[in-house]
Amino acid sequence: MSQCDVPTPFRASPGLPVSAEGDPVFEEPWHAHAFAITVHLHERGLFSWGEWAETLSGELHKPGRAEDGSDYFDGWVAALTTLLGEKGVADHATVVALQQSWQRAAEATPHGAAIRIENDPLR
Repeated sequence: MSQCDVPTPFRASPGLPVSAEGDPVFEEPWHAHAFAITVHLHERGLFSWGEWAETLSGELHKPGRAEDGSDYFDGWVAALTTLLGEKGVADHATVVALQQSWQRAAEATPHGAAIRIENDPLR
């Protein structure tokens, strides 16, 4: 796991996995990327801390979420996707299409090679 060195109110996000010292930790690189994108958009004024906390909390408390929190960052990305749509940055269909494109690119990329969106065979 890697730690977050950026001081930000997002460190207090509901349910964020933390180290013994209270610092955010990430089990996968994409977790850290989602965190960083969210912090960046907040710092640029796209949404307030209150909007984020409310949206994330709502997502994390939806029926069907893993009780052990193993899908925490799936909820994080869903909350961010919701805010992107509400703010008119990207609608849900656009985000889903991009996710699917990245998935196809990953599946088309040889093991050990960097995954690039250009590897999507439908792109």
